[in-house]
Amino acid sequence: MHRSLRRSLLIAAICAALVGAFSAAAPSGDAAAPLAAEGERADRILVEKSKRRMTLWREGRLLRAYDIGLGFSPVGDKSMEGDGRTPEGVYRIDRRNAASAYHLSLGLNYPRPDQRRKAARKGRDPGGDIFIHGQPNALPSGLTIPGDWTAGCIAVDNAEMEEIWALVPVGTVVEVRP
Repeated sequence: MHRSLRRSLLIAAICAALVGAFSAAAPSGDAAAPLAAEGERADRILVEKSKRRMTLWREGRLLRAYDIGLGFSPVGDKSMEGDGRTPEGVYRIDRRNAASAYHLSLGLNYPRPDQRRKAARKGRDPGGDIFIHGQPNALPSGLTIPGDWTAGCIAVDNAEMEEIWALVPVGTVVEVRP
């Protein structure tokens, strides 16, 4: 197995163990912070997996840009639960979770019905619970896990997640490109 893949799998396993051990930990920061004013909110998120970059847009104007971590096996589109890939395509933010095991989380409406059907034809579970989120709550304050370590989510540091949380309402379009 390639050294970087082994490292990513090890980091993902450690994170999963930490989160499982401390899943009752409260998220840090002011998770109940209100959304930004209407004119400041993002209406589109663009995720460029190959660049490990996520940008927030409002009416065609760039609001913010972030470096991101992806699933531990980031190349290619998600096809089944456990493959470590971040799904590609166009989604919407469909939920906000201030009590997540990770520092705040914004859920994507993955899988879409066509992705469920495609996985079912292959006898597979497409997976689910894909989020944009911060670091695991169980991680000591100030630490950030480097690289691609999630199970398929999009990760940023906690301060960035608080900013994203304030700028991104439910319904925001999210385009994930290879």
